[in-house]
Parts: sequence; C-alpha cells; structure tokens
Amino acid sequence: MRTLSQINQAYEEIILGNTREPFRSRKLADLMDEMEREYKVPAKRNEAWENKNRAVIALYRKISMSRDL
Repeated sequence: MRTLSQINQAYEEIILGNTREPFRSRKLADLMDEMEREYKVPAKRNEAWENKNRAVIALYRKISMSRDL
C-alpha cells in the first residue's frame, strides 16, 4: 500500500511528464482506482467518511479534477 505522499508523487510525475491524452487521464484514473481500493473511498459522497479522511479525499479530488474527461 502506497502512502498518500507516494501517490501524490506519482500524480506529480504524471502531470509534469510527457504523457499525452488519453494515456495521461488513464494513468490518473488508475491512481484513483488504487485510492478507492486501498483507502476505501466510497462510490457515493459520504460526508462522515470525508470528515474522517480529509487528506485522502483532497488528493482524490485533486487527481479527479486533473483528468481530461
């Protein structure tokens, strides 16, 4: 299991790298999938979970907003 710091580092490498679309968004989606599995990010918005896991949801949303949908 990677730490949030390690996932953020992978995110930065994807964003700053030379990967073009649609591969860039796919790599970001893979990071989100990893977070969903490892940190149990709920499929539907859950305020109670988000309040307990602020750092996780902040990184998850940062990655999500960086995708080219």
